[in-house]
Amino acid sequence: MLAIEWLEQSTIIDLQHAMFKGELTTHQLVRFYLEQILKHNSELNAVLEVNPDALFIAEGLDRERKQIGSRSLLHGIPILLKDNINTGDNMHTSAGSIALSNSYGKEDASLVKKLREAGAVILGKTNMTEWANFMSDSMPNGYSSRGGQVLNPYGPGTLDVGGSSSGSAVAVACHFATAAIGTETNGSILSPASSNAVVGLKPTIGTVSRKGIIPISQSQDIAGPITRNVTDAAIILGVISGGDVEDPSTHHVPSYHNYTPYLLQTLFEEFRVGVVKNDYYNAMHPEEQKQMNRALDELQKAGCTIVEIEEICARQEDLENDYQVLLHEFKSGINSYLAKETHSTMTSLESIIAYNDSNKDTALRYGQSLLIEANQTSGQLTHPNYLESRLFDLKYAKEKGLDHIMESERLDALLFAGCYGSTLPAKAGYPSLTVPAGTTSNNKPFGITFTGKGLSEPQLIKLAYVYEQQTNYRKLPNF
Repeated sequence: MLAIEWLEQSTIIDLQHAMFKGELTTHQLVRFYLEQILKHNSELNAVLEVNPDALFIAEGLDRERKQIGSRSLLHGIPILLKDNINTGDNMHTSAGSIALSNSYGKEDASLVKKLREAGAVILGKTNMTEWANFMSDSMPNGYSSRGGQVLNPYGPGTLDVGGSSSGSAVAVACHFATAAIGTETNGSILSPASSNAVVGLKPTIGTVSRKGIIPISQSQDIAGPITRNVTDAAIILGVISGGDVEDPSTHHVPSYHNYTPYLLQTLFEEFRVGVVKNDYYNAMHPEEQKQMNRALDELQKAGCTIVEIEEICARQEDLENDYQVLLHEFKSGINSYLAKETHSTMTSLESIIAYNDSNKDTALRYGQSLLIEANQTSGQLTHPNYLESRLFDLKYAKEKGLDHIMESERLDALLFAGCYGSTLPAKAGYPSLTVPAGTTSNNKPFGITFTGKGLSEPQLIKLAYVYEQQTNYRKLPNF
């Protein structure tokens, strides 16, 4: 019988070894995760629905392994998907909304096709902050009208679960699947990963196709892995990355396809890591400051040079407060998605707003202020507010922000607590990787996040892996 303690210490590579030796089957693994979902999901609301064909798919992959061998390191590995990622099967894709609760994707999202081709089992869909937290400015992390409130297993009802990929992070923390896929526009992978003691990898924009994902922003949206260890994140990123003729953002981005060579026990070169010590750092809870300072000491012991920085960009506050790009791109993106990529009675953002108004008791617990504000834009991406903000982001988040500070200080990465530093890399389209770094006295998980320039995933994986192997701070929730 599978033991959660063994799975907690195992990577995808370990699972493959056990399957190769005949000690484990995909069918057994899927059964185990379904049992975990049965026991604990009603307490946490992390999983929205289970793939009704999951066990059949598992049996077929076990038979294929015996007859011709495995397809890849993901052969037979169960993975959950955030509910804004299309599957062309018997599961819905709703972004957590009642309005789309009966909607089906017309086909698999591009990243889902890659997962299936690699032999992964798509186990189900995870709950999320509705519309990826772009519905209302008062909606709490992890709430959706379709799935209810996702709870943090380290402190249900007391600790923030993070958002918007809340269900994906909780499901991985609680062994509802080997891994999950989340999406991020600004902090939506990093925040729940840090809050639930798991690894979250937000890739460079264009590394993973956006095709088949319910959008917020064409310029900032990206999907990435949420896992219990850095090894699994590197393996999954290698599978889901790559060009897509239907997504122009991927056309200029070279793909590594295999990130496992960067999983090294030791840093064989000098790494310079910048840490910003300004108002955000000083405003952190004293216990979190203590955790952060400990992480800096541990990185120095691992061979990193820590460089203290006053600020990354003189216009950072303006960048933090400006969401015009999201407002304008949301309407354009949603209308395009509804027209082309889903079977739904909803035909536009306006029709979703109208549906919610007609079903206020179930659909509008926290209102829809952001949906209404986005719908007031033209959706044509010609408004001066949009164009000014988009160019402002590129200039101050990317060129005069991250590019400038990393080049002038000769940095390999920047380090932040949790998702505090998510806005600049989100607007620049740059990667970030969160890894567990301990807990506070009230059992609140604390994560550190490495951020780099575009396509610096290999360096971030090296740093995060060395840190993880030398500290091993992840622990199971006591649920």
